[in-house]
Amino acid sequence: MYYRSALEENNANSENVSSGEEPQYEKESLPQNELKVTEKDLKMTWFRWWLTVEVPHSFERLQALSFQWAIMPVLRKLYGKNPEELKEAYKRHLVFFNTQGTWGGAPILGITLSLEEQRARAIAKGEEAPDPNIINATKVGLMGPLAGIGDSVEWSTIMYLLIAIALPWAKSGSAMGALFPLILFPVITYAYGYYFLRMGYRLGRESVSVLLGGEKIKTLITGLSTLGLFMMGILTSNYVSVSTPLKWTISGKVFELQAILDKILPGMLPLLTVLLVYWYFTKKGLKVLKVLGWMVVIFFILGWIGVL
Repeated sequence: MYYRSALEENNANSENVSSGEEPQYEKESLPQNELKVTEKDLKMTWFRWWLTVEVPHSFERLQALSFQWAIMPVLRKLYGKNPEELKEAYKRHLVFFNTQGTWGGAPILGITLSLEEQRARAIAKGEEAPDPNIINATKVGLMGPLAGIGDSVEWSTIMYLLIAIALPWAKSGSAMGALFPLILFPVITYAYGYYFLRMGYRLGRESVSVLLGGEKIKTLITGLSTLGLFMMGILTSNYVSVSTPLKWTISGKVFELQAILDKILPGMLPLLTVLLVYWYFTKKGLKVLKVLGWMVVIFFILGWIGVL
């Protein structure tokens, strides 16, 4: 519907030109004081992106359709009475795009809106506008590095922390064990994703250096990583159960190997199991099914001969 509306406006202007009348639009799309991306525009853009980022994927464009749909109202606001510029803006945001939704998509959306606003204002003033190739190059150059940090923080840290918190509820049979991560994760990511979008718009391309190199972000990532290690230790001690029934008698006194190990370091066997699995992952890669298969075989043999 957006495309059809823009096309109809363009056709109407073309008919006016062919009949000798003046076109209905000038270089500027709106008065100068209206060529401004507002807080409402940012909120709408973020909601549209957050809602559809993983929906209309295609092999040719991946997230480009979601990106273009998210900023479409702002583009129409900036270039609404200049159909040629509007169509070109639509086209440049339909090229291949793929990144992580919040840490990647949010700041890139903000930066893109900032650059498009600068371009619209320059066109309205009759000045030399920023090259649209700069906008595309910025998007392409940032989508990879920002995706890497986003995947490691969200799916490897935040989600696992929420699951770890909810595990006791799940173990006790409470539905909150399943609902807690599913509800809280989107709320948390939506909140700081919008913050990243506003930061991207406010600082432009400099926001990336703030995001990746800022001390607050580094402190946050370090803190989350440290907390993740603590949670891994807690999960290991509570949910990994490995013990040995081995015992022997010397001079009439019975010695139990498990009791001795517990005096040295409680939970030593579960810890060794986790460390061996981690060592395997670092050497052979994240081959989870293969590790599970080997663990079933090894523990079956050790249990059969009475070692574990």
